[in-house]
Amino acid sequence: MIVPETRDPLSLDEQICFAVSVAARAVVGCYRDVLAPLGLTHPQYLVMLALWERDGLTLRALSDRLRLEPATVSPLVKRLERSGFVRRDRRDGDERAFALTVTEEGWALRQRALSVPQTMLERFDLDLDRLDQLNDWLHQLIDRADRAQERIVS
Repeated sequence: MIVPETRDPLSLDEQICFAVSVAARAVVGCYRDVLAPLGLTHPQYLVMLALWERDGLTLRALSDRLRLEPATVSPLVKRLERSGFVRRDRRDGDERAFALTVTEEGWALRQRALSVPQTMLERFDLDLDRLDQLNDWLHQLIDRADRAQERIVS
């Protein structure tokens, strides 16, 4: 790609890493007061979303799904366990692995959390079509970054 001479390729505002980073912090910050009444932080909300989607994941599978290290996810799970939203059950056939199971309180929390997506759409002044476009573009960007990282590693 050729950058026109009128644009500074090293301008902060030209860096996609800057825009994505600032956008991520801003978006997550907007969730804070919406999630607080549920007793969740944004990272805990992501854990619960993954477990509501697929109950019984191992810590490793949950970490993979969230694209975070197990050492990052483990304290989140422990706090959710102390809150009564999840429990760790030994997996059949593997003494070392635990299945993370949503409790009755965790499923009740899901019902209370159903308003979060609509609240965020309204907060960001987005309709479902625009959200779908934005989400599609972001997932394409993630895929492109993954492919770029694979080329660097190999």
